[in-house]
Amino acid sequence: LGQGGEIFILDMGTPIKIVDMARDLIRRSGFKPDADIEIKFIGLRPGEKLHEELITEGEGIVRTPHEKIFVLKGSQADQDSLNQKIVDLIHLAWEQDGPGIKLKLKEIIPEYTPYEPPLGT
Repeated sequence: LGQGGEIFILDMGTPIKIVDMARDLIRRSGFKPDADIEIKFIGLRPGEKLHEELITEGEGIVRTPHEKIFVLKGSQADQDSLNQKIVDLIHLAWEQDGPGIKLKLKEIIPEYTPYEPPLGT
């Protein structure tokens, strides 16, 4: 199936809501959701996402012999350019240049969104 270096994506089926799974687990434990056990919605924590994207713009998937396993085909980076950007990133880390590190990561990984803590924390 693999030749080395591939990234595999699994067909995970229909998405399931966490709240539905929680209610099902409560019932299977012999309790009643919202009566015996309350479910609280507390919002997202820092860094959490509502949706996870497995495939980004410029990428695609290719079928494998197994119907529920795919191979990710991403855009090819120029290896010399990537190596230089990584060297630049290491220098920025040695200099403890936080803003520069974020900019360089964004240059290497366009989809990267750095975590910004809320004001006043």
